[in-house]
Order: sequence, then structure tokens, then C-alpha cells
Amino acid sequence: MAASPPVSGEMRRVRIDLTPLRTQPAFRRLFIGGLVTSLGSMVTYVAIPFQVAELTDSFIAVGLIGLVELVPLVVFGLYGGSLADRVDRRLLIVGGEIAAGVLVLALTVNAMLPSPQLWVIYVVAMVFASVDGLQRPSLDAMLPRLVPHEQLSAASALNSLRMNSAALAGPAIGGVVISVWGVSAAYAFDALSFVVAIFIFLRLPSVRATTAPVESGVRHVWSGVRYAWSRKDILGSYTIDFAAMTFAFPFALFPFIAQDYEAPWALGLLYSAGFAGGLVFGLTSGWAVRIHHYGRAIAFAAAAWGAAIGLIGIAPGIWWALALLAIAGYFDMLSGHFRGLLWNQSIPDAVRGRMAGIEMLSYSIGPMLGQVRSTTAAQAFGLRNSLASGGILCIAAVGVTCVTLPALWIFDARTDPHVAARRRDSDGPDARAVDPGVD
Repeated sequence: MAASPPVSGEMRRVRIDLTPLRTQPAFRRLFIGGLVTSLGSMVTYVAIPFQVAELTDSFIAVGLIGLVELVPLVVFGLYGGSLADRVDRRLLIVGGEIAAGVLVLALTVNAMLPSPQLWVIYVVAMVFASVDGLQRPSLDAMLPRLVPHEQLSAASALNSLRMNSAALAGPAIGGVVISVWGVSAAYAFDALSFVVAIFIFLRLPSVRATTAPVESGVRHVWSGVRYAWSRKDILGSYTIDFAAMTFAFPFALFPFIAQDYEAPWALGLLYSAGFAGGLVFGLTSGWAVRIHHYGRAIAFAAAAWGAAIGLIGIAPGIWWALALLAIAGYFDMLSGHFRGLLWNQSIPDAVRGRMAGIEMLSYSIGPMLGQVRSTTAAQAFGLRNSLASGGILCIAAVGVTCVTLPALWIFDARTDPHVAARRRDSDGPDARAVDPGVD
């Protein structure tokens, strides 16, 4: 067999860096377990609205799913961040998987009844949001303890690749399973994914905050909020992400975009185009390690996201719209990558869980408000004006944030004192979790 051609230097600098997967067994388990559970969750993400629509034939009934999730996500997201800074993060991750698996089994049983109950779906969706709020901060806060400081950029890119791969494949799998075997089979698929993920996550190392908290309850949560407020660079990253999602989140408009272009066949592609763009970023993210001004990268990427969404308002055809969505998805992942680096490389471990909880709220509530803004503007001013105005407002909000919170714009990972402190911490004997199962 002929030898493989050598990889050029340029290609090596662009392609994704797999070093954390090759050299860090604990990260490899986190990556694989996260991929499995994300695939299953995306199947349920498709199945729940499908079943509600089938039972009610009501757009409002489907929209209520997001509404019932909002309050639990806010409350338990903040509390979950506090827990991540006080107890074993592995315990919270595994406990969350077990709870979510039980909830999916309840959906499976309900779907198999002769007359499935709508209220069961809403209650499960509400409890799901609570479980996600309790678990997600631990998942996000664990990463810097599983890889060396110098591999965080590569690990963040791999996480983006995992997320976008699941977002692309999960709905497709869900659609096939639902069409062939029904909604109950889709829920059962997700339940099986939780079982597999639990066994993988059980092999993660025990990870507790490196500093014992002196507060508890509401005061512990509030101290995390005060820390976020004191870090204007982090506050700026939250603000930009929140503004981009609130002003330029287009998902609720996709059915109307397909109608406007007389292309109902493209509805599924509209939902997946952005994730495809994000996947391209993940596969070609090797260059990102050479960028040190994270705040400028976040601002540029958010503005580019807004520009791409806004330009859909004047796109001459459906393929232009799909291409612009893919471009938007690329820059969305670019922004997310550098936000993750800013947080993971500069936030102390003792407060990282609470920061992850606040960050989860910024990227969860923004899209919900974005759905309201985009549909309201479309109703009042027309579909294309809603898209165009959203893009303009997003770009303007990015500019205002950079002016009012200059700490984000001037952030430089090479000279920032918070990054330097975390780098010293990572070199300490107790900075990283010890994996008893290193292979």
C-alpha cells in the first residue's frame, strides 16, 4: 500500500488539533460521553414538538414548550453553577444523566399509551430544563481541569465540533426513527443514549473546586454574580452574545423564509445550514490558537453573524439564504470558541461553575427573546425587514458594547493578569484532576 502523502505546513496549521483526544483520557471520555448524550437529546428535541403538534395541531401549543422551560432554566441554572463550585462535578454530571434518562422513559411510556397526555410532555419539559440547569454548569466548568492550559484552545474547538456534529446528525436520526417506528421509539433511543453516557461519565475523575467555599445558598450565587460584574471583559462577552441572539436569532422565521422563496423542501436545510457552518469552523480551527485578542475576535464574529443574518433580508434566492446561514453558523462557532477560551483561561476554578451558570443563561434566554423580537418585527414590518433590522441592531449592539466595555476589546491573553494567574494554577500539583484510569 502506498504511503500517505505528507501533510503540508499550511494544512497542519488550519486543520483541527486532535491532541487533547490523543493525550488526555479524561477529556476523551468527556468528549465521547457528551457526543452520545447530545445525539440522543437532539432526537428528543425533534420528537417533543412533533408529538405536541400531532396531538394539538396548534402552533401556540408547540411554542409553550419553550415558555415552560424558561423559569426553571433561570432558577436552576444559577443554582447549578453554585453547586458546581461546591460539590463533585462528576457527581452532578452523572446524577443529571440519570435524572434525564428517567424523564425520557416517562415520555416513552406516555407516547405508548392509547391516548398520550399533553400535560405529561409539558411537565417533563419543565423538569428537563431544571435538570439541564443543574448539570450543564458542571459540564462546562470541568473542561479546564481535564486538559493542560496550552490545550484549551484545541479542546474548545473539539467541543464545538462535537456539538455541531450532534446538531446535524441528531435531528436527521430523529426524523428517520419517528417516520419508521414512531415517537415512542425516538424517546427510547434517547433513553438508551443516556445509559451509554452514564457508563462513560462514571469513568471521569472526581473534580471538586480547588478552593472550599465560605458561603452557601443565595449568598454563594450572588458572590458569583458580583465577580462577573467586576470582570468587564467577561461582562462584555456575555453582553455581545446576548445581543447577537436577541436581535439576530432567525429560527422562528425559517418556515416563513421557505414560504417566501416558494421552497418548502428547504425547511430542513434552513435549520441545518448554520450547524454545517459551525462544523466547518470546528474542522478548520487550527489557526485559532494564534489569536490572542479574544475580545476582538468575539466582537468581529458577532458582527459578522449579524451581517450574514441581515443580508438574508435581501438574498435573491433560497441558495443565497442557505449560504448566508452557513456563514452565520461559522461565525457563531468562532464567537463561541473565543468566549470559551476567555472564560476557561481566565476564570478561577473556585468561581467557574457559577460563571458557567450565568453564561448558560446568556445563550439560552437570548434565543428565546430573539424568537419574540423576530416574529413581532416580521408581523409589524414584514419578513425581510425583520431579518435586515435584526442584523443592523446586532452590529450596532456589538459596537456599543466595545465602546462602553473597553476591557473586552483590549483583552490580550499574553498579558492579561487573570490568564497569567490561571496558567500558574495549572502548573501546580493540585490544579488538575488526577485520573485513576489513565490508559
